[in-house]
Amino acid sequence: MTVTVDIDNASGSDEVPAPSAMRRWVEAALAGARDEAELAVRIVAEAESAALNSHYRHKEGPTNVLSFPADLPEAVDIPLLGDLVICAPVVAREAGEQDKSLDAHWAHMLVHGTLHLLGYDHIDDTEASEMEALETRILAGLGFPPPYETPDPSAQGSGPGATRE
Repeated sequence: MTVTVDIDNASGSDEVPAPSAMRRWVEAALAGARDEAELAVRIVAEAESAALNSHYRHKEGPTNVLSFPADLPEAVDIPLLGDLVICAPVVAREAGEQDKSLDAHWAHMLVHGTLHLLGYDHIDDTEASEMEALETRILAGLGFPPPYETPDPSAQGSGPGATRE
């Protein structure tokens, strides 16, 4: 498998995983789905995330991950998958709120966003269940706990648990 991931950290955050880790998480999401893929990951601060979320989704405020699939004509045969925009401060805040390690939540956002680029969605309950099961399998293969499981308060504190991204 040949995967090219262009990473641009425009967030100013020091709490961003190493590019090699991010590439590994994207590759795990692509395994078995694509032999070749190119995508860009832009890591942003809250202001840019909020502006993009408002413009493209008509929703207020920053969000954890936005996916922009490449919309290429069928005649164009290149491996371009699309772009992901991840908001570093939102990911850090959610990791704390959900009692997850920062790496586990970053891995989840990259897997989640990459699956969106592959055409997966969570608009209805059936699609959501399928996508969440796939995310859980991929993240388990990477050594991370299930992303949608509510942590046991007696084991890890009393955070609100995971929510659907």
